[in-house]
Amino acid sequence: MSGAVGGSDGRLRCGWAVSSAEYERYHDEEWGRSVRGEAPLFERLSLEAFQSGLSWITILRKREAFRRAFAGFDPGEVAAFGSHDVERLLGDAGIVRNRQKIEATIGNARALLALPEGITLGSVLDSHRPAWRPAPATLADVPAITPESTALARELRGLGFRFVGPTTAYAMMQATGLADDHLADCWVRTASAHHADADADAGIDADVPSSVVVPCDAPALA
Repeated sequence: MSGAVGGSDGRLRCGWAVSSAEYERYHDEEWGRSVRGEAPLFERLSLEAFQSGLSWITILRKREAFRRAFAGFDPGEVAAFGSHDVERLLGDAGIVRNRQKIEATIGNARALLALPEGITLGSVLDSHRPAWRPAPATLADVPAITPESTALARELRGLGFRFVGPTTAYAMMQATGLADDHLADCWVRTASAHHADADADAGIDADVPSSVVVPCDAPALA
C-alpha cells in the first residue's frame, strides 16, 4: 500500500494508517497537526525517542501508561526524577523499560529547563520549519530524514538533548505539524486545504500545518 487507502469509514487515508483503530485515530486527529506548549512538545519528543527501534503502535498503546509514569510529561516534575524513579520506571510493565531511554527522557527534561532565556523547545523546533513542498503522492515520496531534521537534531544535541537523531527529529516534526506528509489524496490533507481556502476567503490567517512524518513502524515513520 503506497498510496491513499480507504479506511474503516471509506475515507481515503495514508496507507500506514488503516491497519488498526489506534493508527486511524492518531492519523486523523494528531499526525501533522500543530502542537503548542512545552509539556505537549516534550511528550512528543519523549515518545518518539522511546519508539526508536520499535513499532509506533506499541507506543500508542502504551501512551497513557507513559503519561502516568512520567507525571504527564511535565518537564519540571520529570527533571526532578532521581535514581529511585529510574528503578521504578524499569519495573513498570506498562511502558518501554529501556534504561538508556528512561535516563535520556529525564536528561531531556533537564535540558529543556536549562534552555537559555528566551529560547523554548517550541522556538527551537519552529526555527527549523521546512519550506513548503508538494504533497507526496505515495509513501515512497515521504522522506525519513531532511536537511532541516538533520539541523534540528544537531541543535538539540548541542543544547544537551539525547536520543534525537535526524530520523527522530523528522518524526517529531511530523508529529507536531511542522511537516505535513499526508498524501495528496488523503482526506486529512484535502480537508485542511478546504478549510485553508475558506479561511483565506474570510480573511483569516490560519495556522495550517505545513507537513507530517509517518509513525516509525509505518513505511517511513520515525
